[in-house]
This record gives sequence, structure tokens and C-alpha cells, in this order.
Amino acid sequence: MGGTSTWQPPYEPARCRYAAEWAAIKIRWKLSIDPAEQQALAELADACPDQRLPPTDSQR
Repeated sequence: MGGTSTWQPPYEPARCRYAAEWAAIKIRWKLSIDPAEQQALAELADACPDQRLPPTDSQR
């Protein structure tokens, strides 16, 4: 447990980038996402429609 489901940056404008970076790390390292974390990321994605995922190493 952890990640976006239990903590987000207190400075609200930073949350979109935080979510994108968190998702990119999960994708890059093929890490699992528990249901609570998936829900939190989905809610952040809905709130951040203009935020793009940073490239992973394979995309550079």
C-alpha cells in the first residue's frame, strides 16, 4: 500500500505532475498497482486532462 492512495503533494498544483511521474515509474519498472492506488490515479487523471506521462527509458 502507499503511493497516490495514501499521500499526495500538499501543494495542489503539483499533484498532476506527481501522478504522471508516479504512473511512469510504475510503467517503467512494471510494478503492480493495487485497487486503491488505481482509483486515486484515475481520479487524478480526470482532474489533470492536460498532463502527459513523462517518457520512460524505452521511449527516449
